[in-house]
Amino acid sequence: MGIRAAIERKIKVLEVYGDSALVIYQLKGEWETRDPKLIDSQKLVLELVKEFDDITFSYLPRDKNQMADALATLASMIKVNKQDVKPIRMSIYETPVHCYDIEEDEEKDDHLWYHDILQYVKNREYPDQADETEIVDLVSPKLQWSGLKTTNLGFLKLQ
Repeated sequence: MGIRAAIERKIKVLEVYGDSALVIYQLKGEWETRDPKLIDSQKLVLELVKEFDDITFSYLPRDKNQMADALATLASMIKVNKQDVKPIRMSIYETPVHCYDIEEDEEKDDHLWYHDILQYVKNREYPDQADETEIVDLVSPKLQWSGLKTTNLGFLKLQ
């Protein structure tokens, strides 16, 4: 979660942009959260925002988000060779995802989601267990790293 990454980096002022009006306005308290699946997630986020001096949530429709819109346009223009398409692995869990995020997991390695990326940027080190595909994913430009500041393209703007 991007908010946890910002907390870990000790960022105190955060602007969060989302393309779901429902989620943004619920987090701002302007709309009531009725869906039971969203209530626990909202509570989790509202606990995390206490870590910031200033945090704002802004609705940004995809057509106004130039980066996301450009990527979607490019993706629609690319011809895909069906032999090169890799399957998407999906898992179904009995417990909602926010519970996995909170509860202690036996296999958890105590590192945040971006730890391997940060190690690569700082030291050019790959995780010991990384295969070729994971290394390509690690160095791909999904995130722009500037020193120790992080910008998740199209979602978080850090100050």
